[in-house]
Amino acid sequence: MFLAALLLSTTPSAWVPARWTSSDAASLDLLKPTPVNCLLVEHDKWSKPFAAAAAKQGVAVLGVVRPGPSALDQAREAVNLGLTGVVLEGDFPDRIPHALADSKITAVELSPRAKMRFDAAEPIVGTDQGIWPGVEVQKDGQAKSAPSGAPWIDTNTGFLRFVHALTPSTIWIANLPPPNTVITTNRYLQTIGDAAMSGARWVVSLDDDLNKRLLARDPKALAAWAQIGQCLQFYEDHPAWRTYQPRSDLGIVEGVSSGALLSGGILDMIAVKHTPVRPLPASTVSPGSMKGLTMAADVDPASLTPAQRAALAAFTRSGGTLLNAPPGWKFVLPKDGAIVLDASSLQQLDEIWKELNSLTGRQNLGARLFNVSTMISNLVQAPSGSPVLLHLINYSDFPVESITIHLLGTFHHARLLAPGQKPIELQPYAVDEGTGVDIDKMDSVAALELE
Repeated sequence: MFLAALLLSTTPSAWVPARWTSSDAASLDLLKPTPVNCLLVEHDKWSKPFAAAAAKQGVAVLGVVRPGPSALDQAREAVNLGLTGVVLEGDFPDRIPHALADSKITAVELSPRAKMRFDAAEPIVGTDQGIWPGVEVQKDGQAKSAPSGAPWIDTNTGFLRFVHALTPSTIWIANLPPPNTVITTNRYLQTIGDAAMSGARWVVSLDDDLNKRLLARDPKALAAWAQIGQCLQFYEDHPAWRTYQPRSDLGIVEGVSSGALLSGGILDMIAVKHTPVRPLPASTVSPGSMKGLTMAADVDPASLTPAQRAALAAFTRSGGTLLNAPPGWKFVLPKDGAIVLDASSLQQLDEIWKELNSLTGRQNLGARLFNVSTMISNLVQAPSGSPVLLHLINYSDFPVESITIHLLGTFHHARLLAPGQKPIELQPYAVDEGTGVDIDKMDSVAALELE
C-alpha cells in the first residue's frame, strides 16, 4: 500500500524518520503498514547488506554519529557502507559539519536546541532535545495546573511554533520516551500530533518494551505499530499543512535571548489557553510581519534593531495594541543545557504573562474553544487564506466529548478529519463572534477543516 510512496519519497524533506534497532533486512517488512521511509541506526547496527536492502525498498538509512574523536571516521565509514547519510546527534564542533560539507553524504544535524542552525539552505533543521508530551501529573497523583487553571500540558508546541516561523526547512524533533516506562499507544499518537500540529515531524522512537515485542512480531505490538503508522500517514496525506501559517489577531515578539527555544514559556501558556497566536521571531519583525494583527506583545526588546522598533511603533500608530516589557526588563536564561524554563525564569515572565492574560481576556483572537481542558489547538491557514485548519490534540487517555468552537469569520463548510476515519461533515452555525462548530467526540488526534 505504501511502497509506491516510499519509492517516490527520496528527498530529505520527504523523509518520515524513525529510530531503528535492527540490522536484519527482514525487519524492513515492519515498515509496510507505515509511511516511515528513513531509519536512524546506531553505529553497532550499521550493515552494508541492510543498507542495500533498505535502498531497494526506497528507505533511507542514516547512521547516528555522536561527538567524539572517532566521529569523522564514523561518517566516512557510513559512506563506505553505502548508508544514505549520517545524523550528527549532539553538540558537535563546527569543524565536523564543515568537514562533511564537501562530501556527497547527507548530514542531518540533531543539535541541542541552543545550538540549532536556522540555515534556509538546509533541508532539515532538527534537535534531539524535547519534552515528552502529556498532562503533567504531580507526585500526589493530581494534575498540575496551568496559569489558566486547566491541567498543565507538557508540550513542545511553543518551541516548535517559533522554529516554524523562523525557518522554511523541514523540522525534526527527536525526543526519546521516558526511560524505564511503558508508553501507551495513545501517548505515541499525542507525541506525533504535538510535533505535526506545529509543522514538524517527530522522529519515532519506541520504548524498549514495545520495540522488543515489535521486532518479535508480537500481535499486540504489531497492532500498536499499525496505529502509529496510521497517525503518521494522516499527516503525510496532507503535506500542505506544513506550509500553513498561524491565523490570529495576536502576535508575540520573542527570540533566542528571551527563551523562545525553551519550553514552558509565553507561547506554551497561550497554547494551553487555546488562544491562537502568531510567533514573531525578533529577527523577522517588519511592517509586513505585523500585517493582520490587532494586538502584539514584545518580550524581547533587547534584540530589536531601531528599524524593528520603528515597525512596532508604526503598528501602534495604525491602531494596534502593543504590550511592552517593563522598562529595563531583560530576560535571564536558565543555565546551559536547559530546555524548560525554571522557576526563576517563569517568575521573570510572570509580570508580562499577567498583563497579556488581562489584555486578551475572553476576547476571540481567532478561535475560542470550550470543554477542552486536556487539549491543545493550533489555528492555521493556507497561504491563500483558505482553507482554515484547526489542529486538535487530546493529551488525556480518554476521548473528549461535546467540544464547541467559536471562530472569527464566516464559514459555510466544516469537516472533521482523524487518522483512519472517514471525514465527518459538520454543520457550521452563526454566533456573535462569527461561526460556531460542535464536535461530538474526538480521541487523540484530529483536525477541523473550514472553508
